[in-house]
Parts: sequence; C-alpha cells; structure tokens
Amino acid sequence: MKLRNFAKMTVEKISCSLSEAAPNGEELIRLSADRRTGARRLAERYLARGERERRESERISAMLSYERAARGNGFITIAGVDEAGRGPLAGPVVAAAVILPENYYLPGLNDSKKVSPAKRGELYLAITKAARAWSVAVGEVAEIDNYNILIASKLAMGRALASLAVAPDFVLLDALELEELSVYQLGIIGGDSLSLSIAAASIIAKVTRDRWMCEIDKLFPGYGFAVHKGYPTALHRQAIAKLGPCPMHRKSFLLLPEEKDEIAREKR
Repeated sequence: MKLRNFAKMTVEKISCSLSEAAPNGEELIRLSADRRTGARRLAERYLARGERERRESERISAMLSYERAARGNGFITIAGVDEAGRGPLAGPVVAAAVILPENYYLPGLNDSKKVSPAKRGELYLAITKAARAWSVAVGEVAEIDNYNILIASKLAMGRALASLAVAPDFVLLDALELEELSVYQLGIIGGDSLSLSIAAASIIAKVTRDRWMCEIDKLFPGYGFAVHKGYPTALHRQAIAKLGPCPMHRKSFLLLPEEKDEIAREKR
C-alpha cells in the first residue's frame, strides 16, 4: 500500500483523506511529526480514538469471561437474564432473556443504568438483530401485590426463558437464581456490569418496559408515566395524592410517604 504524502496536503485535505481511510502506523508517525499544529492534532485524535477502542475492546472481552468459562465447561447455548422495574410504584416488572452469538462484540454495551436512553435504543436494535434468540416477559402488578416483587421478578424471568426460541443449557442471571430452573445457572452479583449476556438482557428489559410505560401513560393520563416510568419521583407522588392510585399502581408499595404514619398506627 502506497503511503500518503501528508506533507504535500493541506490540513483540510488530510482530514478528508483520513475520513476515507484510516492511517496506518507509518502514516501516523509521519503525521505526528508534521510541523503543522493542525496536522499533529489530527494524529493525536486518531491515537486517542485508537486508545479508546482498545480499552473498550478489553472491557467487552472481560465481560465475556463468564460466558467463556461456561463454554470451557462444555456448555454451548448461554442465556443472560435480567429484569427492569423492581423499584417503581406502578407498572409490571419486565424480564428479558438473551442468547448472544459466541464472542459477540458490541461497543457501548453495558448495564442499562449506565447507558443513556438514546444509546439504549441503539443497543436494543443491535442486540435484537444479532441475537440467536431473545424474549421478554412480565410479572404483572397483581402478582407483585399478591406475592411480592421478588417472586414476581422470578416469575417474569422464568417466563422469558421459557419463551426463548432456542433452549439454553446454561443461564447467567443478575444476582438471583431460579428455584424451578432445570438447567445449570449462575447468579452473579452486579452481573449486568460483569456479563455481556446479562447486560444485553438488561438493555432489552429496560427499553421494553419504558416503551410499555409510555403506552400505559395513554391509558391512564395525568400520572406522568411516560416521564418517570412509574418510579417514585416527587411528580409521581403528587399525581397519586391528587388523582388517587390507578389500576397500574402497586397497592403493596408505599405510594405516599404519609402512609408510613398510617401503617405505624395500625401496628400499635
């Protein structure tokens, strides 16, 4: 490959040339030694970009360590499972199960709580397009109230796994383990930041639940579900105080702070 002679180009032309083809090592050396400040800055940007890409590649590789370990023990089809919506005052808890291709690489994939809403949408599209299989399921509001949020979350996770088009032989979960699961499983504390499969499930669950809460907002206007997604914000609590709870509210949760006093009085 013929080296480009950046010394004979204007800085603007160098920038255009670099946008068409990344510089190789020798070209970067020459560009870094260019007498023009603008040319050297272009080289610095490419070096910085390369360093960011290297660090991201290492992070993604580290997040595949549990998947590699499972494959090293003879497992082939590994599913990651996570949920969204354990803390809100309203709406279902949503679980997702995802089976990623082996050695899957998606820059930016991380725990959904560490990713912006816009980036979550991009990751959702990439994951659902590339995944070997994925599914979502819910723990209904009635189940949250009749049992508790933990049981409802586990029910949702089990349903998501059962809905997969491809049956897994190993399951990675964020902290929890499912008592009724018939295949090998591993609950990892902080798993949505440590396992790429669980992180992918966290993105699918979060995006799905947020979209559903926007639809619930249309059915029950006035509570701001499309804004806070059911979480206990001041705006949400003010709406409950004004309108009273709707069928999507979890009656077993503390909807208003003053309910603490009522519960305390009842226990006396």
